[in-house]
This record gives sequence, structure tokens and C-alpha cells, in this order.
Amino acid sequence: MREAPTWRIPAGVLFLVFALGLYGIAVASFVPPLIGEWNALAQTPVYVVLGVIWILPLKRFLIWMETGRWG
Repeated sequence: MREAPTWRIPAGVLFLVFALGLYGIAVASFVPPLIGEWNALAQTPVYVVLGVIWILPLKRFLIWMETGRWG
């Protein structure tokens, strides 16, 4: 358990918000021209995968925010 506040948590939260905003803008900019003509049922799995895939690197990032180590 940490006893004193650390700069990693607010910096990590700000970076996460910034990175997710960039990711959302990238998905909204680049994906619709590629799959915009598809049926809505065919588009749904693509957007579900893109909406969940950002979670994969989150575990290590949260560990870093809490402990200062990447592993």
C-alpha cells in the first residue's frame, strides 16, 4: 500500500482520457469509410471489437499508475 500521494495517478488519468479521445477520433474517422456501406448487423461486431480492444493494454497501465512498475 502506498502511504503518500503520487503524481502517476492524476498524470495517468489525464493520459488515459487523452489517449482514448484520440483512439475514438481515429476510429470515427477511419472506420466508417471502410465499412460504412455494410449492413448494420455486419458493422456491429467490428465496432464491438474496436470498442473493447483498448482494454487490452489497460492492465499494465493501471499497474504502472499504482506501483510505478510495468509488470
